[in-house]
Amino acid sequence: MKKILYLVLLVSCTGCGLYSKYKPVQQVDSHIFGDVALGDSASNIGNVDWRVIFTDPMLQALIDTALVNNVDLRIAHEHVEQAQAALLGARLNYLPSIQLNPGGEYQWTSNRMSGWTYNLAASASWEIDLFGRTWNSMKRAKSAHAMAQAYEQAARADLIANVAQMYYTLLMLDAEKEVAISTNANWIATVDIIKEMKEAGMANEVAVSQLSASCFEIQMTVIDLDYQIRQVENALRLTLNKTDYPIHRGQLQPQLLPSEWTVGVPMDILYNRPDVCAAQEVMAQAHYARQLATANCLPRLSLSGLLGWTGSNGMVFDPFTMIANAAGSLFVPIFQSGRNIAEVRSAKSQQREARLQFAKVVLAAGNEVNEAMAKYQTCVQKGDLYTQQVTALMRAYEATSLMMRYGSTTYLDVLNAQNTLLNAQFTQIVNTMDQLNAIVELYHALGGGK
Repeated sequence: MKKILYLVLLVSCTGCGLYSKYKPVQQVDSHIFGDVALGDSASNIGNVDWRVIFTDPMLQALIDTALVNNVDLRIAHEHVEQAQAALLGARLNYLPSIQLNPGGEYQWTSNRMSGWTYNLAASASWEIDLFGRTWNSMKRAKSAHAMAQAYEQAARADLIANVAQMYYTLLMLDAEKEVAISTNANWIATVDIIKEMKEAGMANEVAVSQLSASCFEIQMTVIDLDYQIRQVENALRLTLNKTDYPIHRGQLQPQLLPSEWTVGVPMDILYNRPDVCAAQEVMAQAHYARQLATANCLPRLSLSGLLGWTGSNGMVFDPFTMIANAAGSLFVPIFQSGRNIAEVRSAKSQQREARLQFAKVVLAAGNEVNEAMAKYQTCVQKGDLYTQQVTALMRAYEATSLMMRYGSTTYLDVLNAQNTLLNAQFTQIVNTMDQLNAIVELYHALGGGK
């Protein structure tokens, strides 16, 4: 009796509420999310095409190739196609189910044959969507399709970011290799000088051996860099789905970056991120799932009918012998109402969980944007200092080498000056690489642009 009263209460209280549309969340609870830096979205990186950010023509060619050939992106597109087919099927549920039922029967008895009887009829059945079952199912399928599109955009953004990062990594390795080769040439010249000084009695074998060992070390560094370059090139070819594709590239230093970035990130930009969009669609699906679970507690009204002809004695159909019927049925859940009510409670819990997950995703999105922006600004500030440091160490190395030739300092000072200069040059290259990667991370954190 209690369950029946609960059903009556549902019928009286839900009504049009089972047809309510999901309203996208424009802001999350402040006690869950907190604050995100605000700014002007007009010049924000999240609103521009990826070609505006990644201006290197060779990088653009690689990204274009990846967008066409990458297997993961093509799989994501197939998921969109599958979701679109499911949406079409959900929309067709509004139409009645019509079947053509031709048939024949051969009747006989032990005394005599009765002959053939033929039927040619069409039957139709249609469930009237009183409480929004079909409507909510269609809306859930529509949200699933939108979520599949968001995942495709996420796969596209991941792909562009990965190609850019690998490309910049190759530029970094090329720059380090160039520095290592130049350093090796300088050290070979230094070894020749120290050998001449040894012959003149101004140096000993220890100096020659130590400088030669350092020269061999930098040569091994060049070999290691060649190996790392091949590894990254192979990984990039795998991403492009082209095993023999030539990886043409430019240089690290001429890479053009915008001089100014919008420091603040408005909330509406974060809502363009594919993972945020997907979390939004998860909430939409939970919304319609709750309404569908509620509708399953309510009665179902179905209409059915049949229309056709029947004939016998060799006639396929007799136009004067028509058969027709119409029927209606009402299904009221009683014994399974407890299970349906439990599903409603579960759907409500899933709806609350989806909202919490959405807040978590937005929080992570804001944190990623802030970290990428801070990384970029830090690298920009350190860039000029690294340039000045390398210039100063270059002068120190040249001066120390000159002093060694005239006997006013030892080879150890030259060795120390050269190692310090090499480390500073490598660190400067890494800082430039980090700055480029910060742009890639910022592009990805804001949803992959357009």
